[in-house]
Amino acid sequence: MTARLELLPLVGMPLVEPGDDLAALIVAALADNALELGEGDLFVVAQKIVSKSENRYVSLSSVIPGAAALALAGEVCKDPRQVEVILRESREVLRARPGVVIVEHRNGYVHANAGIDRSNIASDADDPRLLLLPEDPDASAAALRSALFELTGVAPQVIINDSFGRAWRNGTVGVAIGTAGLLPLKNQIGERDLFGNVLEVTEAAVADELAAAASLVMGQAAEAVPVVLVRGAALAKAETGSRALLRDRAMDLFR
Repeated sequence: MTARLELLPLVGMPLVEPGDDLAALIVAALADNALELGEGDLFVVAQKIVSKSENRYVSLSSVIPGAAALALAGEVCKDPRQVEVILRESREVLRARPGVVIVEHRNGYVHANAGIDRSNIASDADDPRLLLLPEDPDASAAALRSALFELTGVAPQVIINDSFGRAWRNGTVGVAIGTAGLLPLKNQIGERDLFGNVLEVTEAAVADELAAAASLVMGQAAEAVPVVLVRGAALAKAETGSRALLRDRAMDLFR
């Protein structure tokens, strides 16, 4: 991290539709905000616009719930069709109570309702639809980074963020579900603290920390700020993706 960290919202971006070129929209928004992409810049991009551009919509009228979804829907007081979609997107149901289903998503995240959302999407009241997470957020982040390089000559680091609840605390925070061009987990084991003690377990989830900071700038309601330009983060470069942020099942004390 440099001595100065800046989080610059790209205001005025249009609503994203399936098939839209996110890189072109971001480059246009940079110009509209009198900004120019530079080396070392990083973008945090809201999962929702990535999913919209990739047409990750599901119309509930097209969903036929199975026996497992019907049984679980009664337990959690949800539309059986929505529960069916949650199950399709999940490896395992970990917890369930009225209003929420905690699952392990097929991409490995443990969170509520498989990340499926109905907020901030256009939907017909007679035929509501859901928005799923990107099929492969790391691939989405890498593709966006590549497209931005083609348009600008600069390959910025990219984080795709989403809102997650936490086992130990109330409220949601932004976390990284996809990354490109950066090392998402900073291993400081073996370094020394101010008093010379050797750090034994310290690993900073730097991608999550920036995802949360950008989420604060983006807002959660009608702010319409889905992209934040970050300067001064100075994260290590890597092409590992976000998998390092997922805790191994054997180390998960909540299972």
